[in-house]
Amino acid sequence: MGSQENIDQYGLGTVWHSGRTWRRGITTGTCATAAAKGAALLLMGNPPTGNVAVTLPGGRVLRVPLSRQEMMPEGAIASVIKDGGDDPDQTHGLTITARVWPSSTKEIKLTAGEGVGIVTKPGLPVAPGEPAINPVPRQMILANVTEVLGDLGAVIEISVPGGEKTALKTMNPQLGIIGGISILGTTGIVEPMSEEAFKYSLIGRVRQVKALGFSTLVLVPGRTGEKAAIEQFGIAADMIAQMSNFVGYMLETGVREGFRTMLLVGHLGKLVKVAGGNFHTHNRVSDGRLETMAAWLGVLGAPPSLLEELLSQTTTEGAITLVKEHGFEHLFPLLAREAEKRCELYLRGEEVQVGVVMTDINGGLIGMGPKACRIGGDVEWQIPSK
Repeated sequence: MGSQENIDQYGLGTVWHSGRTWRRGITTGTCATAAAKGAALLLMGNPPTGNVAVTLPGGRVLRVPLSRQEMMPEGAIASVIKDGGDDPDQTHGLTITARVWPSSTKEIKLTAGEGVGIVTKPGLPVAPGEPAINPVPRQMILANVTEVLGDLGAVIEISVPGGEKTALKTMNPQLGIIGGISILGTTGIVEPMSEEAFKYSLIGRVRQVKALGFSTLVLVPGRTGEKAAIEQFGIAADMIAQMSNFVGYMLETGVREGFRTMLLVGHLGKLVKVAGGNFHTHNRVSDGRLETMAAWLGVLGAPPSLLEELLSQTTTEGAITLVKEHGFEHLFPLLAREAEKRCELYLRGEEVQVGVVMTDINGGLIGMGPKACRIGGDVEWQIPSK
């Protein structure tokens, strides 16, 4: 304790879970707001003394330290170091800078500088062509800066040096946000290790697939599934949304957003869990991969010695090799079929088709359910329809 990393410098309190205390942080939206307000105060001749008071969406006032404040020939500039608390945040430690200069109009205009993305596709809360500054932080910036400038107009440029490189580690490229990170946040505060926040962040892509006019949603656990869907099966990248470990949640999201056809594409190690009835696939929440495979191998007549050897494997990739060596490749389409049935049961009462495509570690097809075959044939993907 005692390091800057462990100090609750904002008075936000901490969260206790998983056997330890976690520190809250501040969003990129709060950082951008503090930087913009700091620059505006400097521009108006009222330089802040090291930190700036920011009013959050819920009305709470937070004092945020500035790492830089400086007058420029055309205006003023201020910066904040992004502090994500103990959340595993890709933007933690980035410098978020606001440059503010007067405008002849009475409006306040937001623009994107270096490292802030530009939206290029429909379906997001921000229109194509606009800086990737979401509605809540956009309103935060405008409200806090207006408090300083009153009726005066201004241009506010938000920049994040290094943001373009960091954005490659986020979902922005898939969402069609180019050139940098997004300025995000709904409360202004980062809740550490927030599963709900992560799940919520996945919804935007589902809505975007719908807005782009697709009637089928393709869900993948991660980049490996996405790569296989595009490169091995010829599925359009714009149809694909990440589901991470939240299979059930994302199926429900797809239904809620109006999809009646969905396809799950991913490695056997993830999707075999669905065949076993697990719809949250994180390894600390569910497993049973080898047990599910062994159960169905038994149904197919495999000898006890093979079942025992299968259960001794340390990886599903090893299990795939073992199954193939003993001539039981027909296990994999069976598992895909069972996964489809489980999805149907999970979405009980909904008229939805969910197909399942299972791959090996290289993205090669090893098993496909009958619904996936029909879906593939209907839309002429490079997936065998039989």
